[in-house]
Amino acid sequence: MDRVNATTPSAPSDDPGRAAFAALRSREGEQLLAELRDHDPADELATATRLRRTHPAELVSAALGQARLRQRAVAKFGAEDAYRMYFTPDGVEQATRTTVAAHRAARFAGLGVRSVADLCCGIGGDAIALARAGIFVLAVDRDPLTAEVVRANTAALGLDGLIEVRCADVTEVDTSPYDAVFVDPARRGARGGSGRGGRATGGRIFDPEAYSPPLSWATAAALKAPRAALKIAPGIPHEAIGPEAEAEWISDGGDVKEAVLWYGEGFAPGAFRATVLPYGATLSAPAPLPAPPVGPVGRYLYEPDGAVIRARLVADLVERCGGRLVDETIAYITSDEPYSSPYVAGYEITDELPFSMKRLKTLLRERQVGVLTVKKRGSAVEPEELRRRMKLSGPHAATVFLTRVAGAPTMLIGHPLG
Repeated sequence: MDRVNATTPSAPSDDPGRAAFAALRSREGEQLLAELRDHDPADELATATRLRRTHPAELVSAALGQARLRQRAVAKFGAEDAYRMYFTPDGVEQATRTTVAAHRAARFAGLGVRSVADLCCGIGGDAIALARAGIFVLAVDRDPLTAEVVRANTAALGLDGLIEVRCADVTEVDTSPYDAVFVDPARRGARGGSGRGGRATGGRIFDPEAYSPPLSWATAAALKAPRAALKIAPGIPHEAIGPEAEAEWISDGGDVKEAVLWYGEGFAPGAFRATVLPYGATLSAPAPLPAPPVGPVGRYLYEPDGAVIRARLVADLVERCGGRLVDETIAYITSDEPYSSPYVAGYEITDELPFSMKRLKTLLRERQVGVLTVKKRGSAVEPEELRRRMKLSGPHAATVFLTRVAGAPTMLIGHPLG
């Protein structure tokens, strides 16, 4: 495939942010960053005072800021990559964590995709995962500083031959030479505006048409490509998902991280999918499932993973475990037999009580419970307030579920299955 020439970065002297970034990439800047790798942010004032005796104040400030960003990025990228990469504040906040990006790249690679146009690439998290899956990537972002950060990250990780960076408006990029398109619209309100394909800043945006670029444009771009993926907020209204897309919700370590709309050959239009990482387990259904049965609380209670709930696949789990819901509006599953699955957290229930703070306090005192995990669905009680009022003391632990059973406020007490 012929490469498209990347935009050559202009001299950053007229842009303070780019000038500071250029200084960070100098030998002096790299030495400062190496020195600050393990610094304690609590000692930042003393550290800054010491370093300014031998380094320019602007460089010290930039290095301290980058060191903070790298420390934050470890949770998403791992220490080995994070301390070699460069970040912007918005880039750290909006970047896909490595495990999720690698899952998405593997889906593309498994379908034979060999080139992807990554539109709104941010600091390059997804481009890096795609390149590591052996896919050539055109990484596009309108913001000049962000584009330079992607170039720096590409070089730092030794992926120059697989990632080409272009600073451009994504709506003006010809994606026809590529096997697939990936779009990650900005989902934060702009303070002053970053434009299409830049990383917006400010508060979160919940209206998909307020994304930058809007979801309608991203969908149109996806439908023109042989295959495509759109990264969207996991809370997107289901009615905003068109029938052409396969919708996938992804959780990692128990937290729902994002949703992806997949288009083209190899995907299932109209299907909903839940993927649970790090297990790599995937649950899917071609259409909405019938309402699951509701019944009394059994010996076991199961808390579905958030991705399963967002994908409306709880009924599938009810059928798999031979169970029932405790209430038609609550995503707690119960059964009389134990069930193990990466899609649920399981608990053995020892007590079922009508909601009463006094009765719960008495029971916990009798059981000598000193550590209480509070979970709730369908209850207005705040966990911290409940724990405070219980005045816990003792060597044992328990879990209490504040919920509704057949419409009635109820407390279920138990412990996690081994």
